[in-house]
Amino acid sequence: MSIGAVFQRWLAVLAALAVGLRERWRARRVLVVARDGDGFVFRRDAAAGNEVLGSAPAGAKAPEAVLEAARDGAVVLELPRDKVLHERLGVPRQAREFVPGIVRNQIERLSPWKADQAVYGFAVEESRDDGAALDVSVSITSRAVVDAARDEVAAAGLSVDRVVAPASPDAAGGAVVLWSRVEDAPGESLKRARWAIAAGVAACVAASAALTARATASGAAMRAESEELSARIKSLQRQVQGARSAVSRAALNPLEKAWSVKASAPAAIVTLEAVSRFLPDSAYLNELTIEGPTLRMIGLAADAPSLIAPLEASGHLADVRFFAPTTRSADENLFRFHIEARVQPRLEVASP
Repeated sequence: MSIGAVFQRWLAVLAALAVGLRERWRARRVLVVARDGDGFVFRRDAAAGNEVLGSAPAGAKAPEAVLEAARDGAVVLELPRDKVLHERLGVPRQAREFVPGIVRNQIERLSPWKADQAVYGFAVEESRDDGAALDVSVSITSRAVVDAARDEVAAAGLSVDRVVAPASPDAAGGAVVLWSRVEDAPGESLKRARWAIAAGVAACVAASAALTARATASGAAMRAESEELSARIKSLQRQVQGARSAVSRAALNPLEKAWSVKASAPAAIVTLEAVSRFLPDSAYLNELTIEGPTLRMIGLAADAPSLIAPLEASGHLADVRFFAPTTRSADENLFRFHIEARVQPRLEVASP
């Protein structure tokens, strides 16, 4: 199965779960709209009993308390008894699970409307006369009646979630659901839920990508700033150490100052030995000077850039670089190089 198919199925499951939870949550707070003469009366069904919230004539806006209650719960429209037809069926007890199909097949025989024009619901109870049978009370009305009633309630500012019919006088059950928004158009509710979930997932992915990119950019900037700060700290430390050395040397007498300079200066013979070992045989030195910690070399080589790496690998030189342009010699077979480096004092000379 492809990733797209798995994602679509996952969205469908989440959408069905979201729609079901939403309807269950709304069903906990029910606003009942009932016909009262030429208008409507609005009441809230609760465990403690029914609470009348107000009334309004047909075509008028519902009171604000009613509109507020409709936002938090399900709106149930109760049809008058004279708009609903009640019929009864008897089925065997063993056929309980097949009752929906039996009622659907018998609806044209029971109602004066065709199957696609009728809206119905049913309630099942034990037969009072035959213990092996079930009594099915079927409530039927036309779709035109339901649509007209919904339009009248919509004019009051309410959207109907369910349409119910009062139970028949000889039935023991309560109201019977004739129409439900979720059951009448389940595809629309699921489609909206899928789009909402997909949009939420896309927004989360986009936000996660943006946060990741921002974190990466911030991390790179912080690393660059940390490296720059570390380099500045090292430079300041060298300057402070140099200043301390200069101050301490200035306080010495001439003989002690000479010994201090000699002790802190790199050993020229060790440096020269290291350079001779790590320079290739094809390179020739014409000049070599050591001024404090700075070493400068001028010479000829067949491949001048290849001299930098072995000199840095010697362990005696650091910051090896060219301090002047490399030019071709007169015979055009060798190149004249100018290399400058910082001497790191060491007593032993490693092998190349």
